[in-house]
Amino acid sequence: MYKIFIVDDDKHVVSALTELLEVTDKIRISGSVDNEESAIEWLVENRLVWNMLIVDLALGSGSGLRILSACRVRQANQKVAVLSGHLDSAMQRRCNELGADAVFAKDKDIEALIRYCELLSKKWALSF
Repeated sequence: MYKIFIVDDDKHVVSALTELLEVTDKIRISGSVDNEESAIEWLVENRLVWNMLIVDLALGSGSGLRILSACRVRQANQKVAVLSGHLDSAMQRRCNELGADAVFAKDKDIEALIRYCELLSKKWALSF
């Protein structure tokens, strides 16, 4: 099972992503939090049990950029995707510099994020 953890303070986004991603039996949302501190704590405690992290940049408490920094050291098969409503080319570059594997805009790239997750889950399943 490909395990995805979500960091976003918008419960509607988390709910929609969960519904869209768990359509396939290959993906499971292993949890979600809505702030930087809880995200970093979860990542430290669950260092090896996630395959993908989806993180928003603008959180009610804290910053997605700090979360990106916190998970720079990770397994090669662990991927980090940014999903944010606050993207411009400079912010996208910054996310890539901090180790994001992919960056998606909330207003126009949800379908692309879903396809990305499905593709990675299929590649992951083939490796076993």
